[in-house]
Amino acid sequence: MFKISSWKHLRIPFSFYLMPVYFFALALTPNHNPERILLVFVALHLFLYPSSNGYNSYFDKDEKSIGGLRNPPKVSKGLYYLSMIFLGIALGLGLQINVAFASMLLVYGLVSMAYSHPLVRLKKYAYVSWLIAGFFQGAFTFCMAYAGLSDFGWEVFGMTHVLVPGLLTSVMLWGSYPLTQVYQHEEDSKRGDFTLSIKLGVQGTFLFSSVWFLLTGVLFAWYFLSRNQENAFLGFLMAMLPVVLYFLVWFYFVKKDPQKHVTYDWVMWMNRVSGLALNIFFIWYFLENTQILQVM
Repeated sequence: MFKISSWKHLRIPFSFYLMPVYFFALALTPNHNPERILLVFVALHLFLYPSSNGYNSYFDKDEKSIGGLRNPPKVSKGLYYLSMIFLGIALGLGLQINVAFASMLLVYGLVSMAYSHPLVRLKKYAYVSWLIAGFFQGAFTFCMAYAGLSDFGWEVFGMTHVLVPGLLTSVMLWGSYPLTQVYQHEEDSKRGDFTLSIKLGVQGTFLFSSVWFLLTGVLFAWYFLSRNQENAFLGFLMAMLPVVLYFLVWFYFVKKDPQKHVTYDWVMWMNRVSGLALNIFFIWYFLENTQILQVM
């Protein structure tokens, strides 16, 4: 019933780059439960995110490279139904924890639909889409994961100790988000999607992201040091070092020859470097913060 092309558009491996938010929430969750840890992880990374990817691909109908697909195949109606099935499975898994967590999954799913659906298409509004994408993939997802992992409800959004680290993840994503658009100016413009990266221009995008990356470092430093976690602060700096170095090298080449170096490959390697470094750090932070390493 579902073509191989439809499965490709789900881009399940791309969920790897959003895992740091989950592991950060896991590190700060006080009520660890193996079943909830597995349910939240699977609901988010194997079903909710792929559902969003597939749904957006169906309405975008990209002909050139997109995140996770160098040569995206043509979409079919089956992709739409497959994305809905994946959303339904995510909601079903969420209900295994509680109704509130399932409703958060639904809200995330509806917002992601609004991002590309022609009736709303948030993507065509540069600053609105930037704010919403960064907030929902960062702070909202962090609070949602925390609620699911702890068997809590919507009250987590009113808890300062949850919302603050969640917003830190949004700050990080607000810095990286325009970079993911920087090689898609031509195709986005054809559809009338004047993204933030188009508004800023190529070099403006890099300068904009550099400011937000600096702000990310300052705020995470404040967060860890305010908790007297010097080791976590140093670990975060070590994790960010390869990311910053890659960014600077990339920016250097872009200034010399934008057409040659503003490409899918450069963006994907940026994702790989940052995804790997941050996943390693936040897994370590989970083990350290929960004192599992001391027990071992």
